[in-house]
Amino acid sequence: MKKSKFTEDQIVKILSEASRGEKTAAEVCRSHGVSQNTYYLWKRKYAGIQSDDLKRLRELERENAQLKRIVAEMHLEIDTVKGVMRKNGMALPPDGRERKN
Repeated sequence: MKKSKFTEDQIVKILSEASRGEKTAAEVCRSHGVSQNTYYLWKRKYAGIQSDDLKRLRELERENAQLKRIVAEMHLEIDTVKGVMRKNGMALPPDGRERKN
């Protein structure tokens, strides 16, 4: 996906400029060099979001990615330990949570 030449903070400021009623959407698009289609895509994605909300959203997305990595690593460890236990002839605990392949 192509990287935008505008940061999310800049996009929010552009949208707020139009929503205040100072200029029409067409005038805002012309002054910032974006198409109206892009403006309405941004409006749909960032409607009602403030700069502080964007920072918090990015922070939560980073935290979520870290947690997903941790869970994936735990699953790999569990699968590895189960494989070793099977190989050595040890019985697995009968907790019913063994994943089906």
